[in-house]
Amino acid sequence: MINTDLLIIGAGPTGLFAVFEAGLLKIKCHIIDALPQPGGQLAELYPKKPIFDIPGYPSVLAGELVDNLMEQIKQFEPGFTLAETATTLNKLEDGTFEVITNKGTVHRAKAVAIAGGLGTFEPRKPLIDNIADYEEKGVEYFVKNPEHFRDKNIVIAGGGDSALDWSIFLSNVAKSVTLIHRRNEFRGALDSVEKVQELKNAGKINLITPAEVIGLKGDGHIEAITVDKEGEIYDLATDYFIPLFGLTPKLGDIANWGLEIEKNAIVVNNALDYQTNIEGVYAIGDVNTYPGKLKLILCGFHEATLMCQSVYNRMNPGRKYVLKYTTVSGVDGFDGTRKEAEKAVVKKID
Repeated sequence: MINTDLLIIGAGPTGLFAVFEAGLLKIKCHIIDALPQPGGQLAELYPKKPIFDIPGYPSVLAGELVDNLMEQIKQFEPGFTLAETATTLNKLEDGTFEVITNKGTVHRAKAVAIAGGLGTFEPRKPLIDNIADYEEKGVEYFVKNPEHFRDKNIVIAGGGDSALDWSIFLSNVAKSVTLIHRRNEFRGALDSVEKVQELKNAGKINLITPAEVIGLKGDGHIEAITVDKEGEIYDLATDYFIPLFGLTPKLGDIANWGLEIEKNAIVVNNALDYQTNIEGVYAIGDVNTYPGKLKLILCGFHEATLMCQSVYNRMNPGRKYVLKYTTVSGVDGFDGTRKEAEKAVVKKID
């Protein structure tokens, strides 16, 4: 049996940052994740994809962000149960929790934070009859390593951020990039749409709209796609076809834990501490929902911070917590380090 203060379900960026915030408060953490390595979607789906909205980083690769988060929490020595899925949650008579995985590993904790991102997920696939015949034979639903497409002809289909971002990024890697979308308008960020238009004007991206991919051809490996552009049917040679239509999220066993669920997300109290309808169980990051929710990594970081403050109060009833800044107190202890820092400042001024 594994005992801890805070059990975090999900080792994505929000879950990892929660370990840091908990560590500052002397809260011991253990993380469960279904994947064999920490990082969640960032590590599993697009480790080489650049992220642009992390404060302090004009651009950071998803895998690099995971590495940095792991380095940041190393000092707090969290435990990990990897390649196992949390299947059962029981609230015990003393107010603590028992969580059991699909492999029978038992965890006991004073509080539980669900940071499962989108939960389990699978790609939304286009309705093309023979697409399964070419999966891993030229059809790819994720871009894990951009170098895999070096000097190749690729076709990307989709109208969201992933389709736009990868079209932009791979325009400097692939021999040719064609982006196909069934509408003239895109759902992604305006800045990305404008960048795609610039690359189209520069001849670095072939943009085909409104159009759909309706067929795939090739002997053992994809060699061409069939395009329907407003009734005009033609073939386009390609080495890879990458349909990026998003993911279908599933909460899995978490949906059976008695939590309030709304549109496949866990409802939380965002006015206070991101606690669910079960006292002592929290949900942070993309897995939760509340009025005005934004599914951004930086929002997950904020939610993790407030959640940890609540867990501290839950573990220390009646004990007043005084917020301290790491710029003064450091991260070594939050217990006397501030005085040492102040002495150092005085000495430097003298």
